[in-house]
Amino acid sequence: MNKIVIQNATIVNEGRTYNGSVRIEGEQIKAVCEGKMPVIEADVQVIDATGMLLFPGVIDDQVHFREPGLTHKGDIASESRAAVAGGVTTFMDMPNTKPQTTTLADLEWKFNRAAETSVANYSFFFGGTNDNMDAIRKLDRSRVPGLKLFLGSSTGNMLVDKRESLERIFGEAGMLIAVHAEKEEVIKRNIAHFTRLYGEDLDISFHPKIRSEEACYASSSEAVELATRLNARLHLLHLSTAKELTLLDNHLPLSEKKITGEVCVHHLWFHDGDYARFGNRIKWNPAIKTLADRAALRKAVADDTLDIVATDHAPHLLAEKEGSCLKAASGGPLVQHSLVVMLELAQEGYFTYEQVVRKMAHAPAELFHIDRRGYIRPGYYADLVLVDPRKTWMVSQANILYKCGWSPFEGYTFHHAVWKTFVNGQLVYDEGQIDEEVRGQEVKYIP
Repeated sequence: MNKIVIQNATIVNEGRTYNGSVRIEGEQIKAVCEGKMPVIEADVQVIDATGMLLFPGVIDDQVHFREPGLTHKGDIASESRAAVAGGVTTFMDMPNTKPQTTTLADLEWKFNRAAETSVANYSFFFGGTNDNMDAIRKLDRSRVPGLKLFLGSSTGNMLVDKRESLERIFGEAGMLIAVHAEKEEVIKRNIAHFTRLYGEDLDISFHPKIRSEEACYASSSEAVELATRLNARLHLLHLSTAKELTLLDNHLPLSEKKITGEVCVHHLWFHDGDYARFGNRIKWNPAIKTLADRAALRKAVADDTLDIVATDHAPHLLAEKEGSCLKAASGGPLVQHSLVVMLELAQEGYFTYEQVVRKMAHAPAELFHIDRRGYIRPGYYADLVLVDPRKTWMVSQANILYKCGWSPFEGYTFHHAVWKTFVNGQLVYDEGQIDEEVRGQEVKYIP
């Protein structure tokens, strides 16, 4: 059994920041203390973390690792390696693969594949459709974080658009429902309007006008109405507008909320003025919105209106990102850089380190009822990340681990760097090197 003591770290955990040490035995945290921990055994590996920040590993509740069927963009092996390089120790993958994860057999395939290839801990949302309620009822609630519904046109035939199907799912699923909320009718109307005026070859500046605030709010508010009326547990993914924040409440503790919200790092970092510089590289669904929206989202993270910060990591080849805003693929790779983005924003005064840890580790663990992850506590799995807060480095193709080979942050200089990442007590990422022998574990949920 491996024994590791991390000494003299600046531990950021459960709202506190203090100098301390952590002892790991096997896959779990054995002890946590303030100050230096005495070590008398010869077989203990001691890591001097003086000057380093120690966080619980990031839990990303929304990624698209593209396997099966879209592995030219990314796969569980490649993207989990990018994840641990970014301090992400647990991921929840979305169902819009080929085939889509809408049958129990396809869900099981993903679990088996991740057991073979993932260096991070793994979990998979199950996809809801207009006609798979029987499969939803058979799901093992200890194995899946929830049900994913697409209420917009992002994912073709995974669009759940029949009213009777929505009523049935919200009324009968009996589990967390996570939604991509953009109103299909509004999107189609906006496309018709702008193509009539300007033709089919619309540039990227039209994207937030097509996938507009109205499209987002109309769908999000409909989901909230359904959840409220049918007493369902609703999680709104990748919120992008100030108006949608009015649907959320920060007066209740997270454990008592029936409706929760997530924001992604790209909506906290970019705004619509950046389209001129970055073009289709920052084309996402939902679209990057205005400076005012970004400011409202940042404030909502700080005041607990928004509950989780994630990525919606969705790699495409750069060739697939070319063309008009109606043709270029939506999405981009983010999981390697999400933590340093948030730490950069913390350094700029928008958040504290404690808030970053809360939104990226504690809150996902609490919201999804994850078994013994997301905190630095004795008896919990040793999913940990050490960050150097003094290292300056620039994102470049030489240090990007995404299979697609690019990042929207290329050329940007960050002032925090992930130094070491532990997954279940194993040092999986160490100063740029990944231990290819490490395998993550299937995440367990407490129903």
